[in-house]
Amino acid sequence: MSAALNIENLFVRYGRIDVVKDVSFSVAKGESYALVGESGSGKSTILRAIVGMAPDVRGTVEIDGAERATYRDLEFARHCQMVFQDPYASLHPRRIVDATLQEPLKIHGISGGSAKVAEMMDAVGLDQRFRYRFPHQLSGGQRQRVAIARALMLEPQLLLLDEPTSALDVSVQAEILNLLVRLRKDRGLTYLLVTHSLPVVSFLCDRLGVLRQGGMVEQVDVDVLRRGTFAKPYAQELYASSLGAGDRERQSGPSAAV
Repeated sequence: MSAALNIENLFVRYGRIDVVKDVSFSVAKGESYALVGESGSGKSTILRAIVGMAPDVRGTVEIDGAERATYRDLEFARHCQMVFQDPYASLHPRRIVDATLQEPLKIHGISGGSAKVAEMMDAVGLDQRFRYRFPHQLSGGQRQRVAIARALMLEPQLLLLDEPTSALDVSVQAEILNLLVRLRKDRGLTYLLVTHSLPVVSFLCDRLGVLRQGGMVEQVDVDVLRRGTFAKPYAQELYASSLGAGDRERQSGPSAAV
């Protein structure tokens, strides 16, 4: 069976500088995989390369066994969607929730939009009374639920999650993480998560890759993260530097969702 996502020897260049350097990893169907590393390590750039937003990309990117380059944009959207870090910035400020959720269906010529909107709002735990409100009339957590619902409207199997909880209050982070866990289970979704928060990885993911200066340092199962038994010195340093903040997050954030 082909992987949901397979990346081999990926390079991404901005100007004369390779900001992603020979990165390879694979995400199995139904798996949740995280890319972690300090700011500037290339995490979000890899997501941009997958969706076609990076200017100079070399290497292999396969979705469901097919080269990314062979997908037309509309076809690709049915396989893969992204949920962005800031739900306020990612939603059109002058469109009500109903219009935002119906837009992907209209672009793809899919009928039954009203019923589908109601279904997806229920799926993400968003009350129907918010359907005709604007983003500024919603809380941060409600806006992120709208963003997740929008990503699911075309029923893709692969979601790219770019720091999906970092712009939210800690208590709301737990709610969104629980939602993502439930959606993955109920819908058989595959996740590629970018985050700086190791507690979030521990809660949500099966495996992780550690990036440094654009290169892959180490790939491990999440149990290695939970034990803190990384093999590479940089991964050990990253883990050690997260312990103080990570312990606070475990007490009030992701672990509170368990």
